[in-house]
Amino acid sequence: VKFLTLYVGPGTFKPVKCEDVEKHKMESEAFSIPEDTANEINAAKYDGRRVIAVGTTVTRALESSATSEGVKAGDGITNLFIYPGYRFKVIDALITNFHLPRSTLLMLVCAFAGKEKVLNAYREAVRKGYRFYSFGDAMFIL
Repeated sequence: VKFLTLYVGPGTFKPVKCEDVEKHKMESEAFSIPEDTANEINAAKYDGRRVIAVGTTVTRALESSATSEGVKAGDGITNLFIYPGYRFKVIDALITNFHLPRSTLLMLVCAFAGKEKVLNAYREAVRKGYRFYSFGDAMFIL
């Protein structure tokens, strides 16, 4: 387990209101990835081990810091909007909440797992009474 910080702003939780998701603009957020975290992630990728992000904010920070040489340590700013069609460079699995419709967070999850699989999981979650949003139930996506 390694740590990083992404300073989540209100833009993360703003719904996507435009029909063309590519026109949605994420607000910038600061992040910080310690040297030991970047080194461990890069070693895991090199060794073929899985990198599991705990949260969409971790995912955005890691994907924003990805270079051709691996994850770059340090402080940065991201406005990366991940939606279906995005090609992930760092993470191999994701632990995350069940997010609200039209949210950038749900779009990130759909980009990672596939829209149909995610929507099927959401239908099952609604059927079984799972809790949504930041303090709701979570899922592990391989």
